[in-house]
Amino acid sequence: MNDQIIDNLNSILERISNACISSNRNPAEVRLLLATKTVSADRIKIALRAGQTLIAENKVQELKEKYDSLLDTPHTNHFIGHLQSNKIKDILKYGVTCIQSIDRLELAEKLHQRLSAEKKKIDVLIQVNTSDEESKFGVHPDNVIDLIKEISKFETLKIKGLMTIGLFSAETEKVRACFRLLKNIQQQVLALSMPDVEMNELSMGMSGDLETAIEEGATIVRVGTAIFGQRNRPDSYYWNENLS
Repeated sequence: MNDQIIDNLNSILERISNACISSNRNPAEVRLLLATKTVSADRIKIALRAGQTLIAENKVQELKEKYDSLLDTPHTNHFIGHLQSNKIKDILKYGVTCIQSIDRLELAEKLHQRLSAEKKKIDVLIQVNTSDEESKFGVHPDNVIDLIKEISKFETLKIKGLMTIGLFSAETEKVRACFRLLKNIQQQVLALSMPDVEMNELSMGMSGDLETAIEEGATIVRVGTAIFGQRNRPDSYYWNENLS
């Protein structure tokens, strides 16, 4: 198992490097995020001990279950799943440094209230629904700028960029359109020079489409299956609000 994970990891790192080179980008500009949903702490540690540092969960319950086991292995924890307001306390309790899935003002307000009470701040990315699918979470592209303007008023939330889940499709150009849209929104936000708003991060691309995402400007690619193997449930399970 150890060797397989390491081999898979090296293969993904090579894919990232090659995609950067072919896109005339510096490989140092793109970070690998290990999407660790359903992956045991022991298997996650294999990748961490091989030099990886950034991991993320989709579900608060898994974050809680693995927290103690991973404490002794240095890493940074992001959250990439749909976050329900009643799980905010746990997100802050279990070491998450960035929430990549902020997509509505109500959630931001409640997160701000909790952070204010605890005298904390947290990095956030705004999740955008670039594929126009009802099954996907994320703010509609037309409403991103208005949402950012409102969220930027909360001094506890440090906006660092944008996140999207591209279209699940074998048609590369349809997927590319999602990533290109996110890049265009990033440029629109930057042009407004909003105070306290950074747009350095574009979290997009997964196991099957990371090359396309890198070509379109990704700074974080989220990879799980290609490193840890196939999961027992379909992707749709991990984005179900009722199971967060």
